[in-house]
Amino acid sequence: MSTAEPENSGNRFELLVQSVTDYAIYMLSVDGTVISWNAGARRFKGYEADEIIGQHFSRFYTPEDQAAGIPALALNTADREGRFEAEGWRVRKDGTHFWANVVIDPIRDSAGQLIGFAKVTRDLTERRAAQEALRASEERFRLLVESVTDYAIYMLDPVGTITSWNAGAQRFKGYAAGEILGQNFSRFYSEEDRMAGVPSRALDTAAREGRFEAEGWRIRKDGSRFWASVVIDAIRNPMGELIGFAKITRDLTERRETQLALEEAREAIFQSQKMDAIGKLTGGVAHDFNNLLAVIVGSLDLARQRLGTGADISRYIDNAMTAADRGATLTQRMLAFARRQELRLSSVDCVALIRNMAGLLKSTLGSTVTIETRFPLILSSAHADPAQLELALLNLAVNARDAMPNGGRIIIEGTDAKVSAAQRPDLATGDYVCLSVIDEGEGMDEVTLSRAREPFFTTKGIGKGTGLGLSMVHGFAQQCGGSLIISSVPGQGTSVSLWLPVAVGSDEPLPQVEVQPFVPSVASDQPLVILAVDDDDLVLTNTAGMLEELGHTVFQAGSGADALRVLSEGDVDLVITDHAMPHMTGAQLADALDESHPGLPVIIITGYAELPPHATKRLRLDKPFRQADLARILALAHGDRASGRSISLEPPPRDF
Repeated sequence: MSTAEPENSGNRFELLVQSVTDYAIYMLSVDGTVISWNAGARRFKGYEADEIIGQHFSRFYTPEDQAAGIPALALNTADREGRFEAEGWRVRKDGTHFWANVVIDPIRDSAGQLIGFAKVTRDLTERRAAQEALRASEERFRLLVESVTDYAIYMLDPVGTITSWNAGAQRFKGYAAGEILGQNFSRFYSEEDRMAGVPSRALDTAAREGRFEAEGWRIRKDGSRFWASVVIDAIRNPMGELIGFAKITRDLTERRETQLALEEAREAIFQSQKMDAIGKLTGGVAHDFNNLLAVIVGSLDLARQRLGTGADISRYIDNAMTAADRGATLTQRMLAFARRQELRLSSVDCVALIRNMAGLLKSTLGSTVTIETRFPLILSSAHADPAQLELALLNLAVNARDAMPNGGRIIIEGTDAKVSAAQRPDLATGDYVCLSVIDEGEGMDEVTLSRAREPFFTTKGIGKGTGLGLSMVHGFAQQCGGSLIISSVPGQGTSVSLWLPVAVGSDEPLPQVEVQPFVPSVASDQPLVILAVDDDDLVLTNTAGMLEELGHTVFQAGSGADALRVLSEGDVDLVITDHAMPHMTGAQLADALDESHPGLPVIIITGYAELPPHATKRLRLDKPFRQADLARILALAHGDRASGRSISLEPPPRDF
């Protein structure tokens, strides 16, 4: 048993070595002759055992290695140092080369005498090919990154230290690689950004979200600034641990300067266009108001001359008043065009409104025009000002009539429509009522159509139209939250569509106010002590004269400060003040009087649509006004004060 066990043990080791196929395991004699051969050696070296045993192992080396004495050096090293290990090219039986890892260990007997060598060889050709491919790929990427000059591409460690540097970074940041490697990337930021913690926030964002992107000023080596686009990406190992950041920076200074120059050019163009529009507007207003002033001045001059002879001057006074009324109408149209008119928005039954306009349309348009209406059985109510909507439709109908000099048919139709932002960028998403006025007239070409909504643009000829009709309707529609669309084909007519938002359930129709004619009667009115305030002496004198003709005592003040000084010396029953005054507006004066004289009625006179939000519930009188308008609002103000009610009034109805 004791003699058989070592023999069996040796057989087992021999079987083990012979069965290994991934390694060439064989023995060499002291001089390097092959004395054993296993399956692995046969598989990737190509020799059968009887072909190689007895041959010198140097045949596995390349001729170059053989000439350099590498095989003998390997055996000497193993004998001297107890082990030799190396990698290199080896030669198969068929002459092909493979990359091998070689380990040679000396074999000694019990007396320590060298009796041979154990040689283990592994074929690493595939692994080396993969490593070479990886190295080549990394080299290509390195060359790619280092060759890029339009982008700074470099690496940071987890705390922001620069670990690589490319040509692009050197080109527009100014640092050579030897100057910047090992430095923190925060040196590229301005002092203000560093103090604000911008660099650290950028890395924190990239680490947390995987990416950081921004634009801002960065600093070159010479201290100059450039506008940069920066992208920072977090780099993690296969375990998900942060190992650094990839940072890409692009110099956008030229592009930014070009954009700024383009924006300045656009602004200059917009300014030029605005000045052109203002020129047209000013010219049109001046022309129309000069015509009206010519009538007013001429009529009043004639009236003054005839007054001296005792002749009847009522005709000239009426002429002047008519011209003044037309001036007020022109002002309202201008306010509508500028979206500054005052609207009393409510729920409007469009079908009923147009039905009630039948008589007005018939008398205005004349007998040569027939009107046809087309409405569904149920049409939603519109959210609009009914008086302004009626005026807008009347304007559109008159334009349609003028486009048909020989008469024809005008169609007024209404439909419900649902609009999305994608369909109509000019409208908010929602439900709308579309009212269209369609004629069978001459139509418009593209040039005329593109200018149709311009203020004072008209095709009716000099003296036959103000050119504010469509622009007024357009302004009204937009102020209601809607839009105006015009479509036309020369020779086939025009369709003008007014899109208005559908009224919500909370909209209430406005109450109908019946305006009774007013005849001033001093005897029936209680005389009041009134303070009139206006910074325009002519207007102040005119207002005071109207009040005195109504039988009231009037004190005058040319500013809010003057008014407060007058009131500090005595009491009055009521204050009537202009709104648009320098230093202290009428609304501000009213607020001051609420503090110093609680309960004192204040009437604000204004030619504008808007008042400050807190002032909208005060008594208000719109310019221009007549003595009758003034008397009505005085009666209301004094009546409310006498009854102890709080004063709150929507703007009074106009007589124009």
